[in-house]
Amino acid sequence: MEAVYQSSSQVTDSQISQTDTSYQPSQQSQSQDSDTTEGLDLDYSDRKFLVYERHLDELFTHCSVCSHSCRLIKRVIGTYVSVTQSCLSCNFTRCWTSQPMIGSLPAGNIHLSAALFFSGASISKAERVMAALNVEGISSATFYRHSQLYLQPTVLSLWHTHQLELIHQLVLRSGEVVVGGDMRADSPGHCAKYGSYTMLEVRSNRIIDVQLVQSNEVGGSGRMEKEGLIRSLEFLESSGLSVDAIITDRHPQVQKYLRENKPSISHYYDVWHVAKGLSKKLESLGKERQCEAVREWAKSIVNHLYWSVASSSTGEEAVAKWVSVANHVQNVHQHDDWLFPACAHGDLDSDHRTKWLEPCTKACERLADIVTRKQLLADVAKLSRHQQTSAVEGFHSLILKFAPKNLIFSYRSMLCRLYLAALHFNENADRSQRVNAAGEPIFSLRFPKFKKGGYSVMPVKDAPTYKYVDELLQLLFTSVLQDPAHYQQLNTDIIVPPALCSDFQRPTLSALAVQSRFNRSSEP
Repeated sequence: MEAVYQSSSQVTDSQISQTDTSYQPSQQSQSQDSDTTEGLDLDYSDRKFLVYERHLDELFTHCSVCSHSCRLIKRVIGTYVSVTQSCLSCNFTRCWTSQPMIGSLPAGNIHLSAALFFSGASISKAERVMAALNVEGISSATFYRHSQLYLQPTVLSLWHTHQLELIHQLVLRSGEVVVGGDMRADSPGHCAKYGSYTMLEVRSNRIIDVQLVQSNEVGGSGRMEKEGLIRSLEFLESSGLSVDAIITDRHPQVQKYLRENKPSISHYYDVWHVAKGLSKKLESLGKERQCEAVREWAKSIVNHLYWSVASSSTGEEAVAKWVSVANHVQNVHQHDDWLFPACAHGDLDSDHRTKWLEPCTKACERLADIVTRKQLLADVAKLSRHQQTSAVEGFHSLILKFAPKNLIFSYRSMLCRLYLAALHFNENADRSQRVNAAGEPIFSLRFPKFKKGGYSVMPVKDAPTYKYVDELLQLLFTSVLQDPAHYQQLNTDIIVPPALCSDFQRPTLSALAVQSRFNRSSEP
């Protein structure tokens, strides 16, 4: 709960103790304190200021009627403070409040909770910041109570409205509906508690659905991706949206489910996932003895994979172009496949910068085995030629700002933070590229860790906007706080899975011998 206390202070009259708590305001002043906000038109967009207590006391030290000293009593509820001023000479009293009240709830307290929750911030860090400033604020218990009663229903309501609008637009739009799907776990490795499956409509570049799966719902974290896909497709179908094609990674369970249960949906693989696996194999091969030359070809081979897919009209043509690289690295540019009889490049200079591989060498043979592997050729034939799921990976990175992996969240809180990330992503999906004074587009150099010293040239986009936060605040203060029971039903309708430890018996501390292994009384 909020920190609630009263303090009495007298600034100018030393005859009255500053710790005197015997004074009680009159019945009239008490009723005035409770009714100051009745009928007040709350404007949550008002600016707020940090005010030092000493400067606040200066406003009430002297009576505005007779200018004599006054006794002050403060009442603090979180960020809220009320000052009751009582004149010691003419008995004038008045009560001033720092912020309006919404029923019995200080507006500043709920606004602070909303600002933290809607921005994806952590209450523990906010408490430390406010403690360092010595600013009165809300406790973590208050924040969690506000989240459950008001903030989570607000996010659920706005997301559902936004989601239905997106789906309605897709239903009315002509052309195929192509979606990209992928799962993101809340922790690395095979011990994840939550798995969130994201469904993105690639033509509009909008997140249209996010499903949250807890590992004990499906018997293990390895099965969460398939369950998330099933729930998402069922939701889209129930909403009247027919999916024509889907782009995913090469998850075996996803492949089997779509092949057996959704034959009408064309299934494609994302090129980046295949290229990443191929790059790792080439890097590993380049570290072997007598295969060092493969390392120089690795980047070109991965680029060739992208080109083979993007320049082909069918999967068979993409495979024909892809396997030609095994000849190309040997300086052989004529091939036996009629779909791609010769390399597309022109004459190469005699001083080619990359050393050609010699036939029948270990490097050449091992590279050919990797390139022509049966499973890889089957995957290349199903690679998506026009649309990719890189935006989904970007969205998963964005989730870290709202739900960091080093923090633990409840099921409903995790779901709401995923929806907040989706609202932020959809609002800023089509940001324009910045231009300089001459009207030229601006680019920046980035040195990602995985490139090991290599760089990427990235366009500099306009700063992101946060209009969805204004919509959430407006919904919260104008609707949810006025009729909370109606919106809280959205929260209670969510079926929360049992905790992961619910299947285990919790021992009592009294039954345990708690001692350090390094501080035993008996000798070994």
